Amino acid sequence: MRFYLIVILSCVVGRFYSQTANVIGSVQNEKSAQFVKEAIILIGNKSIVTDSNGFFKAAIQINKPVTITVKHVGYKSFSQKLSVTKDTVLTFFIKSDLIYLEEITIQAEKDNSFGISRLNNVEGTTIYAGKKSEAIYVQDLNANLAANSSRQIFSKIPGINVFENDGTGSTIGIGGRGLDPNRVTNFNTRQNGYDISADALGYPESYYTPPTEAIDRIEILRGAAGLQFGTQFGGMINYKFAEAPLDKKISGNFRQTGGSYGFLNSFNQLSGTFKKVSYNTFYQYKHYNGWRSRSELNNHNTFASLKYQITEKLFIKGEYTHLNYVSQQPGGLTDKQFSTNNSIVNRNRNWFKVNWNLTSLTADYKISERTQINFLSFGLLAGRDALGVLIRPDRADDTTTNRNLLSDTYKNYGAELRVLHRYYLFKQNSHVLIGARYYKGNTYRKQGDADKSSEANFRFLNPNNLENSSYIFPSYNYAFFMENIFQLTKRWCVAPGLRYETISTASEGYYRLINKDLAGNILLDEKVGDNRSNTRSFLLAGIGTQLKATEGLELYANFSQNYRSINFNDMRVVNDNYIVDPNLRDENGYTIDGGFRGALKNLLYFDVNGFLLRYNNRLGTSLKVNPATSQIVRYRTNIGDSRSMGIEAFGELDWIKLINKTSKHNLSTFVNLSFINAKYLSSQAIFRDKIVEFAPEIIFRTGITYKFKKFGATCQYSYTDEQYTDATNAEYSSSAIYGIIPAYSIVDLSANYTYKKVGLIAGINNLTNSKYFTRRAEGYPGPGIIPADPINFYVTLRLTL
Repeated sequence: MRFYLIVILSCVVGRFYSQTANVIGSVQNEKSAQFVKEAIILIGNKSIVTDSNGFFKAAIQINKPVTITVKHVGYKSFSQKLSVTKDTVLTFFIKSDLIYLEEITIQAEKDNSFGISRLNNVEGTTIYAGKKSEAIYVQDLNANLAANSSRQIFSKIPGINVFENDGTGSTIGIGGRGLDPNRVTNFNTRQNGYDISADALGYPESYYTPPTEAIDRIEILRGAAGLQFGTQFGGMINYKFAEAPLDKKISGNFRQTGGSYGFLNSFNQLSGTFKKVSYNTFYQYKHYNGWRSRSELNNHNTFASLKYQITEKLFIKGEYTHLNYVSQQPGGLTDKQFSTNNSIVNRNRNWFKVNWNLTSLTADYKISERTQINFLSFGLLAGRDALGVLIRPDRADDTTTNRNLLSDTYKNYGAELRVLHRYYLFKQNSHVLIGARYYKGNTYRKQGDADKSSEANFRFLNPNNLENSSYIFPSYNYAFFMENIFQLTKRWCVAPGLRYETISTASEGYYRLINKDLAGNILLDEKVGDNRSNTRSFLLAGIGTQLKATEGLELYANFSQNYRSINFNDMRVVNDNYIVDPNLRDENGYTIDGGFRGALKNLLYFDVNGFLLRYNNRLGTSLKVNPATSQIVRYRTNIGDSRSMGIEAFGELDWIKLINKTSKHNLSTFVNLSFINAKYLSSQAIFRDKIVEFAPEIIFRTGITYKFKKFGATCQYSYTDEQYTDATNAEYSSSAIYGIIPAYSIVDLSANYTYKKVGLIAGINNLTNSKYFTRRAEGYPGPGIIPADPINFYVTLRLTL
């Protein structure tokens, strides 16, 4: 309140002592209504340039007529006479003035940036207004891109909690706000706008991670993705690949990386445009021996995209992605083993295989200057096989027994249709988005015995009569959604939205029920049929708002309902360490975000927000005696409700630009800090007021970056507070499957230099050789503690054509 009084008094007093009035204006394209940045505003003998959002501010003498002229390359010059008596808000619409020339090539050096920004209110046929959004410009980062180093890539996103148990980045795990990071399971994960997870409806784990070297930017929508993208509590992550250049028939990007422990990464990309056809293709090979024995990995990843610009207003694009990798997994450790020697290996017979095939077809049609339609269809044919021994890490592997094979096949397809229309309301440009989605998923899950060897033989001994379980999990989903940006003033907008969902999940198959006495003798061994189905429909609502308070400051707030359906695909896995409640219920809740953000060109960027996440019927784990083995195991069930609240803050400042705006040197510091208080509200006394799993109270990352011309270097420090892995907040167990994850600190150093078309990138990860872990696994790749990588280095040679 005091702030507003000061502003009002300042304006009143200023009127008595000043003979000028403030004119705040914006420049927009007359047809598209897009804001025009870097337009030149001439007022008398003064010259002003619009900012990155198309706005300007000037002081004009009261009651004195002046002529305002607007100029910009590619637009017709526009002039208007003006006389003001008070502070005034103006909008100038300028017409395009295109001149067609012979083909020319213009090369310009890209402005320095911090590698992060928020998403625009409207991008393509997607609305981001009033939401907590971020965009990571990957190629602007000093990071180990060859290994998809999540700790570095997501270093500027507050609150991101990272699982670090894969030194190659073949699969990553990130979460936040007390949500499980395992394989990004709590985010709606996409590549170029389409789903890439195993089953977006019932098993949203991502076994495929797009290679960071191919990515232009990573788009992140926190908490409020439920209305346009799906109902996940975490939000949406979209890996957006770099587009093919329009001015080159062929261009190349070749990156060869070598590193510690036999790490080798070869990324080779060709792209270009020939007349109306654009293409983009790459092949990546990755090999890793591992810092622990029995950790070898071989990875092959290919991608091809073809875009045809049929007319100026219509294009179609098809994409295909293939990934396959095989890795050996050394197993998990107990706390004592980790403390004594974290490189020891408990398992010599564990393997993991992934085979991923993604396709998509996109059509985009600009019906008019005000209306655009986008159609996207996608399909997934994929599988993953986990082979080995799932007994506790404190038990020796009996090599005379058969191994366990868990094999999944995923056959999914879907389509989305979006229509975005721009219209005038209160003399402002507002937008309405209407969309629909259809999704059909089939997960085939089998579990049974495999051979006794230590080889990667992913074959069942009895394929027609499996010992453990055999299921098909069919599901379908259709949804209708709508969002609208009501641009009430030039600076203030409100964006409400609705989503209607129908979800159907089913289970068809059998599982094996075994009961033993204390001596291990089998008392009961039978196959139990399990056929169920569940269909439900519901309506989700949300609303967001944002206010551009000043040229460099924006306020935003958002409320969105969330929903997470429970499928049956993980309910009958035979694992001596893990039991799942057969009567799991769907989860629901809501997310509230509010904060302020802004940017001052290349000098300062900041975003500070508070959040509240209410999670009902939350799935969690507790301890329970397994009736089949009489051992204490983790029991997964609906624990109860939980509440997570906290603050997420990020800021980066260029110290040299603060002193000398024209300097070619850059020296910036970023600070990323989050506080979270996440507790269970369960009616059960054992869980009440317990801290939610994977909710470290403090996550802090900071770094300093120096850039000069074609050289750059970054030193980054990361701290993650301790966190629990189950709802009872157990700190220790002899099996190490549950317990606390201690706090840890990591230092990373990266540098790069480019000379013409050749670049050299090098770095050291975990510079101080911290001994730590971020995960206790119930099954693969454990069970037990999965130690994180020690100190390691990498060197990349890059060639661009």
